[in-house]
Amino acid sequence: MSENYADSQLYRIRHSMAHVMAQAVLERFPEAHIAIGPPIEDGFYYDFALPRSITEEDLAWVENRMREIIKGNHDFTVREITAEEGRELFKNQPYKLELINDLVNGRTDDMGNTLAEPTSKLTVYTQDTFTDLCRGPHVANTRELNPKAFSISFRLPAGAYWRGDEKREQLTRIYGTAWQTPDQLQEYLHRLEEAKRRDHRVVGERLDLFTFSPLVGKGLPLWKPRGATLRDTLERWLRQVQLDSGYLPVITPHIGNLNLYKTSGHYPYYADSQYAPIKVDDDEFLLKPMNCPHHIMIYKSELRSYRDLPQRYAEFGTVYRYEQSGELNGLTRVRGFTVDDAHLFVTPEQLLQEFKDVVKLIQYVFNTLGLTDFRARVGIRDPHSDKYVGSSSAWEQATAAIIQACDELGLPYHIAEGEAAFYGPKLDFIFRDVLKREWQLGTVQVDYNLPERFELEYVDHNNQRQRPVMIHRAPFGSLERFIGILIEHFDGNFPVWLAPVQAVVIPVRADHNDYAKRVVSVLRAAGLRAEADLRDKNMRNKIKDQRVYGTPYLLIVGDKDLANETVSVRLRTDEDKGAMPLADFVAMVARLSASHSHALTED
Repeated sequence: MSENYADSQLYRIRHSMAHVMAQAVLERFPEAHIAIGPPIEDGFYYDFALPRSITEEDLAWVENRMREIIKGNHDFTVREITAEEGRELFKNQPYKLELINDLVNGRTDDMGNTLAEPTSKLTVYTQDTFTDLCRGPHVANTRELNPKAFSISFRLPAGAYWRGDEKREQLTRIYGTAWQTPDQLQEYLHRLEEAKRRDHRVVGERLDLFTFSPLVGKGLPLWKPRGATLRDTLERWLRQVQLDSGYLPVITPHIGNLNLYKTSGHYPYYADSQYAPIKVDDDEFLLKPMNCPHHIMIYKSELRSYRDLPQRYAEFGTVYRYEQSGELNGLTRVRGFTVDDAHLFVTPEQLLQEFKDVVKLIQYVFNTLGLTDFRARVGIRDPHSDKYVGSSSAWEQATAAIIQACDELGLPYHIAEGEAAFYGPKLDFIFRDVLKREWQLGTVQVDYNLPERFELEYVDHNNQRQRPVMIHRAPFGSLERFIGILIEHFDGNFPVWLAPVQAVVIPVRADHNDYAKRVVSVLRAAGLRAEADLRDKNMRNKIKDQRVYGTPYLLIVGDKDLANETVSVRLRTDEDKGAMPLADFVAMVARLSASHSHALTED
């Protein structure tokens, strides 16, 4: 969620709408059990255990009833209650009873880590006939809710496991959205339809980029030739950017001894999101859930001098995480993914400048791709949680370094408690796409803890052993997720330098096929990605077919082109640029690609 959203009027409106919806659903299904109903980015939802599947007719009834409740001008009133009062009030609501017990007794995970501290303060909010266990905030009265500025049918009801645990019962999640004016609602619904049209799973299939196979496994994408070319182009570019910035390439295995992750602390802290250990002889191995412990062991393979630092290791490392089946989503939520990972080992004196250089590199990556609408978030630890490792002084040093770097770079940021990695604070870049949706992309983390856990050292100028500091960074994060976001952001119409196929040559007739092949040879010799469409179809059908792929240039070649060594250039926008000498076209596209331009011509 965006900064200050929880303090906004929209947040209150959506939170209140969730309660109004719950009241209407309970009137439609009196035997239903209610779970939770929070505001979310651009809307709200509520989870229910319903006696039957909900229908479109039910949703229409609920929506109409919500309008009636809103027009009743009901106050939202709050009062404190005891646990005993709560248990009596919600005696027929098992999920609310579980929440009350957790609030009163505190909550821990299976490893004994504290998820919530116990509290004796319980509050309930009431509007009209509905009372809910809730901390607020809400609007003062339903008159602040616009009956013409909400919808609960903008997204189909979905399944959701109670507490996000697939071992628990599955509930029905009903989504809604609410705004202050009908125009805002219509604008949002339009963006939602546009998002459906741009869905990377749909566009990716149209562009023939990737596929999934049940026989391979859920959440494990298979890259087809066009998708592999797109991905390889991104990798090659960033790899060269990193080499130019002093990074050293490394490669590490896909599995590691379980003791490696126990030493780092990743296991058992994140055991629920990791695959079960693999027994081999007398050892246990883990599918690699992250790259940093492996890079640490490369650093530790020899004693370093302060003259050797910084050491900057970079790897496109594939890792594996166990994601619940219901949370898998095309490329943006997978079980096997590749991280553009790098770990820098620096002296304390080098930390600030190296951190600033990493931030500049991430900004360069984003700006080159045209992703210019982003904000920065400094994630610090939650002082009330015990999931973090390391001393308070190390955390304070690391946090101070991040904030100082942001200040010196003039980078606006906001601080988010509880968003730190378990081993250190971090700086995240939150990008907003053309549909105004926010995605977390690049991340930079300062870490004093893993060097301590692995007893990393370097020899300083006084010949004394010292601890280095680690910087973790990944401009793209997951390549799979990043490409999924790019597909939707560009609607499959990638910049020329990034397009899997940059030009398709289409002969007017079959007797132009040899010239089409020669044009492709010239284009490929110049380093361009080109194909010829030599199928036994007429030219117009070929143009129509090729438009589907978002190829930047369709090059039509006929008698005059053959005679004059030209190509007739048609852009993917369907703009006809006319005939152009082949050498001039090659030079133009080479220049546009080399400059990473987002234009199709130099006009």
